[in-house]
Amino acid sequence: MANHEILRMLIDTHCHYNHPQMNQNQSDVPDTLQRARLAGVKAHIVVGYDLESSRRAVALADKYSDIAAAVGLHPHDASEWSTEFESLIYSWANNPNVVAIGEIGLDYYRNLSPKDKQQEVFKRQLDLAEHVQLPVIIHCREAYDDALGILNRESVKKLGGVMHCWAGEPEQALATVRLGMFLGIGGTSTYVKATNVHASIEATPLDCLLFETDAPYLTPMPFRGKRNEPSYLPLVAERVAELKRVPVSSAQASVWNNSVRCFPRLQCITEASL
Repeated sequence: MANHEILRMLIDTHCHYNHPQMNQNQSDVPDTLQRARLAGVKAHIVVGYDLESSRRAVALADKYSDIAAAVGLHPHDASEWSTEFESLIYSWANNPNVVAIGEIGLDYYRNLSPKDKQQEVFKRQLDLAEHVQLPVIIHCREAYDDALGILNRESVKKLGGVMHCWAGEPEQALATVRLGMFLGIGGTSTYVKATNVHASIEATPLDCLLFETDAPYLTPMPFRGKRNEPSYLPLVAERVAELKRVPVSSAQASVWNNSVRCFPRLQCITEASL
């Protein structure tokens, strides 16, 4: 298969064009988007993490035909949960360009909000996702057991979603898949010392994986130390293909289908991009 054909099947399922580091000047977003398109990234999900970033994600999705949005409150900011934000999420969920609720979840590494508050707001947003019938994008750091326990509910199994920026162990990966969730694989897969991520990829069926960058964070090798951006997503695809021992074209085609299965509203965006 020719190189341009191999690179046509990429969706960045988690990036932050709504982050200040991705908006350093007036042309930053369009220029970065164009580099991603030239690298074969046909669609992007811009993920909110607080009120303003969620608002910005929706605005970007309304402006650019190859961007979709997710809206939600990150566990770092769980203490800022309000009825106003909840009402806005309900409103945004009616927009067909909003494909998921996220990123939501638990983060016990920094504990910027108390654990009990994180868990309360996580459950509230899962209830909201069930009400609006959208999948969820989960942030989880050093909290896999608690997160999996909270996710073990019928609504999650029906709606599905992704455990973003996978950093757990293979046994936790398989438990996540049993809940009907996908694993989000990004730049850490290219790091030599990320052996648990490598083992998780090897243990998890290819049809349960998604590609993501988390730009501007977690830049893959050999660009680590620079700002991450979606144009680097082919490096993630190549590493996953290597670990799964399949051609890059096969990995990209499978994960493209996974992305649309995980986020059904992406179908219109991806059809328009081809």
